[in-house]
Amino acid sequence: MKPNRQDSHDERQRCEDELFEAVNSLRSVEECRNFFRDLCTPAELQALVDRWQVVELLQQDLPYRKIHDLTGVSVTTIGRVARFLHDGFGGYETALARTRRPRRRHAGTPSH
Repeated sequence: MKPNRQDSHDERQRCEDELFEAVNSLRSVEECRNFFRDLCTPAELQALVDRWQVVELLQQDLPYRKIHDLTGVSVTTIGRVARFLHDGFGGYETALARTRRPRRRHAGTPSH
């Protein structure tokens, strides 16, 4: 949170809820794409895309260094994503369960 914001916890929660309700109202990938392109800078959007890609690669049990080599995402960020994947709020797990596709293997990654 920005240090000069004086919003109360309840006000921050209300604003967060409004954002999530707006996301939840979107009905297609295209609507989501347009919303996030409006909401985020290109760098912010790329960071979100990178983290979601890391989640999928972690599900393939790839080593952090291999994920870094494939994506360019820092090992620190990969570790953070892994921590929240296993000990977070369950958001990644819910999204994975609802969007599960057959696991893709990256070129050069042997299948088990």
